Amino acid sequence: MNGLKRKAFLAMGLAVTLSACDMAPKYVRPELPVPVASPEGAAYADAGAQEAIVPADTAWKDFFVDERLTRVIGTTLANNRDLRVALANVEQARAQFKVRRADILPTVGLNGSATYQEQPIVQFPGMEGNRNNTDVYSASVGISAWEIDLFGRVRNLTKAAQEQYFASIENRNAAQTALIAEVASTWMTMATDQERLRIARDLESAFGKTLELTKSRFAKGIASELEVRQAQTSYDQARSDIAQATTLVAQDQNALNLLAGTTIGAEDLPEAMPQGDVVLGNLPDNLPSSLLLKRPDIAAAEHQLRGANANIGAARAAFFPNISLTAAFGTMSLGLSNLFKSGSDYWSVAPSASVPIFDFGRNQGNLRYARATYDAMLATYEKSVQTGFREVADALARRGTMTDQLAAQTSLRDSARVAYTLSEARFRAGIDSFLTTLDSQRALYAAEQSLLATRLARTANMIELYRAMGGGLK
Repeated sequence: MNGLKRKAFLAMGLAVTLSACDMAPKYVRPELPVPVASPEGAAYADAGAQEAIVPADTAWKDFFVDERLTRVIGTTLANNRDLRVALANVEQARAQFKVRRADILPTVGLNGSATYQEQPIVQFPGMEGNRNNTDVYSASVGISAWEIDLFGRVRNLTKAAQEQYFASIENRNAAQTALIAEVASTWMTMATDQERLRIARDLESAFGKTLELTKSRFAKGIASELEVRQAQTSYDQARSDIAQATTLVAQDQNALNLLAGTTIGAEDLPEAMPQGDVVLGNLPDNLPSSLLLKRPDIAAAEHQLRGANANIGAARAAFFPNISLTAAFGTMSLGLSNLFKSGSDYWSVAPSASVPIFDFGRNQGNLRYARATYDAMLATYEKSVQTGFREVADALARRGTMTDQLAAQTSLRDSARVAYTLSEARFRAGIDSFLTTLDSQRALYAAEQSLLATRLARTANMIELYRAMGGGLK
C-alpha cells in the first residue's frame, strides 16, 4: 500500500515538473517606430532650462507650485468619479487574475458522507424473512479534475490575466495623469476668465469716462454725434464682455466642481491670473524617445501586447493532449465509531487524458484569432508610441516659440497702453479727433486680451508638456 502511494505521488510530482513546457513565443519588445531624439528646427528653440526635471519622476505636488491649485488637485484625486471607476477596473482585473492563477494548483476539498440502508435478506420459500440494516460512513480529502499543465495552457492564460491586471493599473495611472492636467488647465482657465473680467471692468470704467466727456463736449457743440456713438460702442463692448466673462467664470467653477466630485471652496479658487509661476519651468527641451516608455498609456499598451503573446501560447497548447487528475485519500467504515480506526483508510488516483482529433478547425481558428489579436495589439502599441512622440513634439514646438511670443505680446500691450493714454490726453486737449482715441481704445483692449490668452497658452503648454512626458503620480 505504501509503495503504491509513493508511486502515485511520484507520478504527480513528475507531471508538475513536466509542466515547465511553454508554447508561447518568446516576447521581444518591439523597436520604437519613432526617431531616437526629439525634432529639431526653428520652432524647437532652446528654452534654456537648467537642471531639467524628468516629468515621469517628478511628483505632481512638486510640479504645481500654487498651493490653492495643489489643494484642488488633491480634492479631485480623492473624489473624482471617473478615477473611482478606473480604480474599480483595477480591482476587477486583479480579482480575475487571482481566479485564473488558482487554476494552476489543484483545488483540495473535504468530503464526508453517511449512507443508511435497510434491505431484506433473501431466503428460501417458506422461511421467515429477516431485514438487514447497513450504515456506511466515509470521509476523504482530495482533488477533482485538476488539469496538469504539461504544455503551459493554464499558465499562459494566467499570464494573460496578469498582464491585463498590469494594464488596468497603467490605465488608471494614465487616467490620473490626464485628470491632473485637466484640473490644472481648468483652474488656469478660470484664473484667465477672472482676469478677463477685471480688465473688462477697468476698461468699462475708462471708456465710461470717455463717453461722459464726449457727451459733455457734444452738449457744448464741440463734438459731433458721431463721436458720441463711437464712444458708446467701446463702452457697450466692455459691458458685453463683462457679462460674458461673468458667465465663463461661473461655468469654469462648475467644471472644476464636476472634476473634483465636490464643491471647491472659495479659498481655493483663483480671483485673477496669478502673478507668479503656477508650475515649474525647468522642463527638458528634448528627450530621448525611450523615455516615452514611462508614459502610463504606452506601458498599458505593452502589457496588452504581452498578454496577447501569452494567449498565443494557450491557443497552441490546445493542440496537445489535455491531462487531468482526480485523487482522493480518506477513510470508510460501517460504524461511525470505527471511521478513523486502523485499516479503514483508502485512496484512489484517477488520471485521464483527452486528445483532439477532429475539431473541424476550432483550435486552428482560435490560434489564428490569437495571432491576429497580437498583431492588433502590436499596431496599437506602436500607434501609442507615435501618438506620444507627436504630443511631446507639438508641446516642445509650442514651447520653443512661446517666450518670444509672450515678450512680443507684452511689448504690444505696453505700447497700446501708452498710445491710448497719449491719444486720450490729446483728445481732451482738443488736438486730435475722437477717432484716434477710439482706435487706441480698441487696440489696447485687443492687446490686453491677446496678452492674457498668451499667458494662459504658456501655462497650458507647460502642463501639457508635463503630461505628454509621463507626468507624476505621487
